[in-house]
Amino acid sequence: MDSRRKLLFVINPISGGTKKKLVIDAINSNIDSSKFDWSISYTAHKGHAKELAMDAVKSNYDVVVAIGGDGTVNEIASALINTKTALAIIPCGSGNGLARHLHIPLQYTKAVELINRFDIKAIDYGTINGKPFFCTCGMGFDAYISAKFDKSLKRGPLTYLENAVKEVINYSPEKYTLIDEDGKEMTYTAFCITFANASQYGNNVYIAPMASMDDGLIDVTVIEPFNYAEAPLLAIQFMNGILPSKGTVKMFRTKKLTILRDKENYLHCDGEPFVGGKEIVIEAHPQKLNVVINTKAKLKPITLIQSLSIVFKNKLYANTVLGQTIINSSKEILEKLKL
Repeated sequence: MDSRRKLLFVINPISGGTKKKLVIDAINSNIDSSKFDWSISYTAHKGHAKELAMDAVKSNYDVVVAIGGDGTVNEIASALINTKTALAIIPCGSGNGLARHLHIPLQYTKAVELINRFDIKAIDYGTINGKPFFCTCGMGFDAYISAKFDKSLKRGPLTYLENAVKEVINYSPEKYTLIDEDGKEMTYTAFCITFANASQYGNNVYIAPMASMDDGLIDVTVIEPFNYAEAPLLAIQFMNGILPSKGTVKMFRTKKLTILRDKENYLHCDGEPFVGGKEIVIEAHPQKLNVVINTKAKLKPITLIQSLSIVFKNKLYANTVLGQTIINSSKEILEKLKL
């Protein structure tokens, strides 16, 4: 009797703007065929990854491997909630927020080797008006930029950053009333509000540095309107995982939260934008998804100097006006902070 586990690799061919031949080569060369019987499927449209994952559950697959970005991961994970079938990830997206939080290697070969180890853990997920999220969801500026990015012809983190820089001065904060599970009301005029199951949006931008995926809670980060001269410092705090809960930033944890706002507007769910109503309900769901994790990871965020070096070493990016603006602002802040 064949005791090998069944794997389905689901590839989003357009995620992250990258070709997938290298991923397939890494699978063919490194997957342990003595442990796994495996096959590959490609997505053809939005929602297809979820359909493929649902079929895999019905066919008793042990693991569905998401090869794409956070949108692809969300579709597949949504189909695997409350099932025995586990999620694995080979990151190929623009941000790879969930993969980075779980310390899944970005190198394809190492990600395949991690699947071979087959270490499984149950993690939490959240819902926004019943729609599952595994990394972050939210409203305000980040949802607005997600909608802009979704319409962009080019993909990748630089396109996202360019959209953010262009739009930040034109964005008008909105008023929100937050009601917790005990009925306590909090009112904010906010630039954005993020609800986090994982610590970051992606690309090591930490919106909820202390978020845990096994505490049964959602981390809430409220960013109130700020002086744009403060933006470079906030950016560095995001990048270094040291965002403080003070001043324009408010943080707390909750199991369930209701948000009221004056009008329908954009929301995002793991980076995917959609239009939501005036009332939004956020809820945590503890340990309902099995995931292949990295038990050998060094559990600490990327450092400030590492974050900045990524910018400094990218000559193509550094030679743009946007790149020079961020580099010059970062150097000034480092000098002030004596770092």
